Amino acid sequence: MSDFTKITSRDNSLIKLVSQLNNSGRSRKEHGLFVIEGLRLCRDAAENGFGFTHLLVSQTAMDKYGSDIDFLYEKAERAYLLSDSVFDKISDTKSPQGIICLVKKEEKQYEICKKGRYIALENISDPSNLGAVARTAEALGIDGIILSDNGCDPFAPKSLRASMGALLRLPVIICEDFVSVLGGSGLELYACVLAPDARSLTDVSFSDGCAALIGNEANGLTDEAIAICNPITIKMAGRAESLNAAVAASIVMWEMQR
Repeated sequence: MSDFTKITSRDNSLIKLVSQLNNSGRSRKEHGLFVIEGLRLCRDAAENGFGFTHLLVSQTAMDKYGSDIDFLYEKAERAYLLSDSVFDKISDTKSPQGIICLVKKEEKQYEICKKGRYIALENISDPSNLGAVARTAEALGIDGIILSDNGCDPFAPKSLRASMGALLRLPVIICEDFVSVLGGSGLELYACVLAPDARSLTDVSFSDGCAALIGNEANGLTDEAIAICNPITIKMAGRAESLNAAVAASIVMWEMQR
């Protein structure tokens, strides 16, 4: 414990930084950092090669999770011990465990594998959907997730929690120019669209080296993305007109791996 710097003031500059990173994608981009909270997520990050710039633990967590904190401490550049009241100020959860790590966003870099099978999400806006897609992708053995950079932030607290750590374990590739990157990837591309003349998903034989594209919850895929893809659709019965983006992605990924 002697190696932990104590913080007792809510006005401490590090406390203010954590709050900014929790609440602002702009701050995460500006500082090149994101926040992981909770023992399980922090261990997932550490075990998957992420290093921590800061480890922050509450006094209660120090007393309760001593051996786990020792493990996280070895991965951190700096460590801080917070009073419980100060930790509560920066926690993004209702029942905090008292463990937060700050992680460099550039810690992990991935490239698209030409033999991989990917789910690609364009302009997905709901972090809960992104997290659900990541959990399913991991469970089904998808090789990675490709994201447009104008969708929700995979490093936002809500995305990370919804993914149950999958976004820390799966390769996540964020593209400034989504269409150009995918168009030049060498992958066979499939656009999931609501079009009666599109090929039925169940008639497609997916092979290694492919990606299925899912679009924004309200607007679907852009015309530019559709133009570089083979259009496919999930045939629906009854009066259903569309599916939730995460549900549609899950169905497609199941078929990709079947």
